[in-house]
Amino acid sequence: MRSEEEHHDIVIVGGGICGLATALALHRKGVKSLVLERSERLRATGAAIGIFMNGWCALDRLGVGGVLRDKSIPIPVIQEAWHHKSTVQVKSSRVEDFRCLKRTDLIQVLFDNLPAGSVRLGCQIVAVEGDSSTSFPILYVHDGSIIKAKVLIGCDGSNSIISKSLGLGALNSLPNCVIRGLTNYPNGHDLERCFLRNLDNGYMAFGRIPIDDKLVHWFVDWPYPDRDTDASKDPKFIMELAMQQIKDYPAEMIEMVESSNPSSLNLTRIRYRSPWHLVFGNFRRGTMTVAGDAMHMMGPFLGQGGCVALEDAVVLARNLAEAMPMGLEGGRVGDGELKKRIEAAFENYVKERKPRVLRLAMQSMLVGMLISSPSKIKRLLSLALLVVFFGGASLSYTRYDCGPL
Repeated sequence: MRSEEEHHDIVIVGGGICGLATALALHRKGVKSLVLERSERLRATGAAIGIFMNGWCALDRLGVGGVLRDKSIPIPVIQEAWHHKSTVQVKSSRVEDFRCLKRTDLIQVLFDNLPAGSVRLGCQIVAVEGDSSTSFPILYVHDGSIIKAKVLIGCDGSNSIISKSLGLGALNSLPNCVIRGLTNYPNGHDLERCFLRNLDNGYMAFGRIPIDDKLVHWFVDWPYPDRDTDASKDPKFIMELAMQQIKDYPAEMIEMVESSNPSSLNLTRIRYRSPWHLVFGNFRRGTMTVAGDAMHMMGPFLGQGGCVALEDAVVLARNLAEAMPMGLEGGRVGDGELKKRIEAAFENYVKERKPRVLRLAMQSMLVGMLISSPSKIKRLLSLALLVVFFGGASLSYTRYDCGPL
C-alpha cells in the first residue's frame, strides 16, 4: 500500500468520451488537467457511436471534427420499418450531418490531442471527501495514495463514484439490453447510406448504420438475460442472444450479425437517470461537479448520450475558463476567492445544462416506453406526450448549438 500525497489543480475522474473531451476543452482554453482512468487501457465501451449535428458542433469546437469526419461517411437518412403481423410500414426522415464513428477512433483522437501525461491509466478512485480546512476535494486511490485537487470533475459514467458523493439517486433500469457489434466487409458492402431501425410489433429489434464503405455498426434490442454478469460478457453468449432475436429477419441481417467481429460484441443493460432526479438532484458541491453519463445517463433511444457529453465538455470548460481567465494559479488569488470563483462557474454550468438534459431525458424516457413497454396504454400515453411536447418524431434536438468554447 502506498501513502503518497499528490496535489493537482483540476482532476477529471473517468477517461471515456466525456472525460477526455473535457480535458481537451480545458486544454484548448490553456487550462491544465489530469484525467484518472481506472482501466489499464483507454476505455471505449460499446462498438460505435452515432454523432448528430450537435455532437459535431462540439467536436468542431474541440478542434477534432475534421479528422473524425474523415473516418466516417455521411448518413443522410434515418429509416424506420415497423413490422406488425404481416404488414410493414416504412418511414424515412432526412437528417443533417449525421455519421457513425468507431468508439475507439473517437477515444484515440481525443487522447492524441491532449498533452503527454494528461491521462493516468490504472487509477481507480475508491472514495472522495472534502478537506476539513479548505473544503477542496480529496480523492483516495485504490493503491492507498491520496490526490488533493482544487477542482474535481466526475466523468466516470453510470457507476460514478462522484455522483454518489454528491448524493444523486440511483439509476433506473429498463427490462431491456442492447447488443452491439461491428461487421467488416473486406470487399465492401452495398448497403444504402441510411440509419435503418426495425421495430417488431412496436418493439425495437434490430438496427444498423454504415461507418464507412466496409464497416457496419449494428445493434439488437433484447430483454435483459437472466444470467450472471460474467456470462453477459461472453461473446459466444452475446452472439446467441442476438441470433435468437433476429432469427426470423432477412438473411442479410442474420449474415451481418453472424459475420461480426467477436471482440466488438457488447451487451449493455439500458439504464437512465430519472427526469425527476435531474430536476431535484444536486449536480455540484463546492468545487466538485459531474458531466456526461455521471450527470444524465439516458437510454439509447435518441442517440444523444455521447453527443450531450461532448456538449457538457464545451460548456463546462467555457464557464471555468471565464471565471479564471488567467488559470487557477495565474491570478494568485487566495483559496477562499478561488473557491468562490470555481463555485460560481460550476453554478452557471449546471444552470445552463439542466434544461437541455432534462428535456432530452424526458423525451428519451417517453421514446423508451413507446418502444419497450408491454402496456398498450403506456405506449399510447407516451406517443401522445411526445406529440404534444416534443413534436412527435422531430429531430430538432440534434440542431442544438452548445456555443463557443
